[in-house]
Amino acid sequence: MLAECAATDDAKERIRALTPSGNREEVERRLRETDDAKTLIGLRGGPRFAAVKNVVSAVQRADKGARLSLRELLDVAGVLRTARTLRAYHDDASEVELSIGHLFSGLVPNKYLEELITNSILSEEEIADAASAELARIRRAIGAQTAKAREILQRIIRSTTMQKYLQEPIITMRGDRYVIPVKAEHKNDIPGLVHDTSGSGATYFIEPMSVVEANNELRVLLSKEQDEIERIIAELSAQVAESGESIKTDYDLIVALDVIFAKGKLSYQMKATRPLVGDDGVVELSHARHPLIPAGRVVPIDIRLGGDFDTLVITGPNTGGKTVTLKTLGLLTLMAQAGLHIPAWDGSRVSTFDNLLSDIGDEQSIEQSLSTFSSHMTNIVSIMAVADERTLLLFDELGAGTDPTEGAALAIAILERGRLLGARIAATTHYAELKLFALKTPGVENASCEFDVQSLKPTYKLLIGTPGRSNAFAISAKLGLDAAVIDRAKSLIEEDSIQFEEVLHQLDDKRQQLEREHEQAALLRRELEGERGRLAEQREQFERMRDREADRARQEARRILAAAKHEYAELQKQIDQVRRIRESADYQRSLQELKSKTKSHLSNLDNLVNPVNDSDDGYVLPRPLKIGDSVQIKNIDKLASVLSLPDQNGNMELQAGIIKTKVNVRDVRLVETDKVTINVSKSKYRDLMANREKNAARADGPKSVRSYNPELDLRGMNGDEASLEIDKFLDDCAVAGINQVSLIHGKGTGALRAAVHAFLRGNPHVKSFRLGVYGEGETGVTIVELK
Repeated sequence: MLAECAATDDAKERIRALTPSGNREEVERRLRETDDAKTLIGLRGGPRFAAVKNVVSAVQRADKGARLSLRELLDVAGVLRTARTLRAYHDDASEVELSIGHLFSGLVPNKYLEELITNSILSEEEIADAASAELARIRRAIGAQTAKAREILQRIIRSTTMQKYLQEPIITMRGDRYVIPVKAEHKNDIPGLVHDTSGSGATYFIEPMSVVEANNELRVLLSKEQDEIERIIAELSAQVAESGESIKTDYDLIVALDVIFAKGKLSYQMKATRPLVGDDGVVELSHARHPLIPAGRVVPIDIRLGGDFDTLVITGPNTGGKTVTLKTLGLLTLMAQAGLHIPAWDGSRVSTFDNLLSDIGDEQSIEQSLSTFSSHMTNIVSIMAVADERTLLLFDELGAGTDPTEGAALAIAILERGRLLGARIAATTHYAELKLFALKTPGVENASCEFDVQSLKPTYKLLIGTPGRSNAFAISAKLGLDAAVIDRAKSLIEEDSIQFEEVLHQLDDKRQQLEREHEQAALLRRELEGERGRLAEQREQFERMRDREADRARQEARRILAAAKHEYAELQKQIDQVRRIRESADYQRSLQELKSKTKSHLSNLDNLVNPVNDSDDGYVLPRPLKIGDSVQIKNIDKLASVLSLPDQNGNMELQAGIIKTKVNVRDVRLVETDKVTINVSKSKYRDLMANREKNAARADGPKSVRSYNPELDLRGMNGDEASLEIDKFLDDCAVAGINQVSLIHGKGTGALRAAVHAFLRGNPHVKSFRLGVYGEGETGVTIVELK
């Protein structure tokens, strides 16, 4: 499978000769290379290697002075072209750090030689005219001489006198010379040289004397052409010899990269992953799949070995998957040690072994007179001779093929000897004695291949920690065997065996129940994790909204404060002017009260600048709240209206702009409606300022400071009503010094929004406007920036 993913023949050969490595560092290096290839394939697709042929022998011959064939020269150009494209492929992905980067960097493109060959050679049988100026000149002369010779012969075959001598009125060639076919009886009627006759002797191919000179000149030119072609090939071969070492290095690196990218392609095909690698003999494969079983049929299994236990005894019915389990364990271990990704889930772990020794299948031989048991023992003897702590042993049907009692005892002894040697062992068996051995021996664990008695089919699931049941009686009963026969069979079994099978039955029922409960718990856990994720996302959105609203509140407070200070300064000037005009005592007292109230109002505005950070833990509502009261939400400094009174827990519903929310009564402050309003009418200004210059009557700044909500709700209005409300609202906002306001028109059909936008385009207060974004009301709100 891996060789099929490679493009070059030499890469396929290297792959077929690939052997696992027992060195952990070497295995890690190979796996990193496969990772890099898979990453690059995912980012940029795989590179192309298809045109590359082995040119090492051709380069060596050129280095000894030999002239290469056109095919060999084209193959050299193919290597140089592939080296250049691979180098560019790597340069385009240079932002990715690669362990195979040195292979790309080692390539030495030679575009000059590559183009010299490709421009000189059209195919493995033809040199291009552009190969040299001399060749182009010779070929032009050949064309002219050929035309001359053909013209002479054309006049002959068109002649009415000569046509009666010709077998056919055509021009042909014999021995690179132009001739005409003449009837045998007229061979003496046309003076010339005879070059050939037909098989029947009826036709003579004669070169007329009038064309001999032209043909001679043509032969000379063809000879010169061949000499020039030989010179060009020799020159190209010499150029190849000069760059021979770099060409051979390029080819070797190309083949190495082809092998690595074949591993990456196979990883994609098998949906494989890179395993963790250790050298402690621990193997943990999660959802491992046998790589040769079709993806639609393979059942993933979980395999553990070398952690809590060093020996795994696998039991279960025939065709239940025991042997496939052994082969999956062995193959995936060897794949990883060869640098391949394995068809298993992320986080799977393998260990490096110096030896992986197996006795799998029936190797009986008639020629060698070996029975099934003898063939197994022959393998096991050779295995035990080399097994050590760096060995993984795989035994299929250990102890089978002989007397069950002796076979079981021998199997236990072999397992004990393998453990004594320090090896990791996985063995399949049908013997109940091995199940008991695994139950009572520390470091030995049972496993079973599950079987569905109801459907009489294996599930191919591997269950570690549970010995397998034989199911022979249950299967026989389902197949229709007489109950009396089954009862008789049960009576022949020892009481201990019956009790053991009954214990296994109870364990299996308990396991299935625990698996169902585990699946339900896993489902609930996934649901809770999903709900937790949604709650965390909502909390994050709320915090972002809170911070955004707090920043917005601060900005609005600063704007209000600045406008108030500006107006206060203006009022102070006006009060001083009034004082100079009116000096009565009552008037002075009124002015003092007005100034005191103004300062108090400015102090309140100043406290709004940083509402979120200010703490007021001792705040108590001055009176019980009523529906319609205006309150301030302390956490986000947002003004809102009371929609419902607090319930028994203190929670109440508020309307904050277009958003309805629930807030606890402890988190709000009552906003009194009797805010200070300072307004000096224009008529009083005119009376007081009559003696000033005419243009001094016009106010230079905002004329009023009011508790202003920079939002206008237009929902439910038509276009004309909305335009009137907006006109008045923008005038007031301009006087108050507000720079940005929100017009709430809702989403609806869009008619009201269109009318609002049409009005804003012609309003002199408007600097710009836009639709709201997330958190501002989106397309249901228009944000207006004032001049």
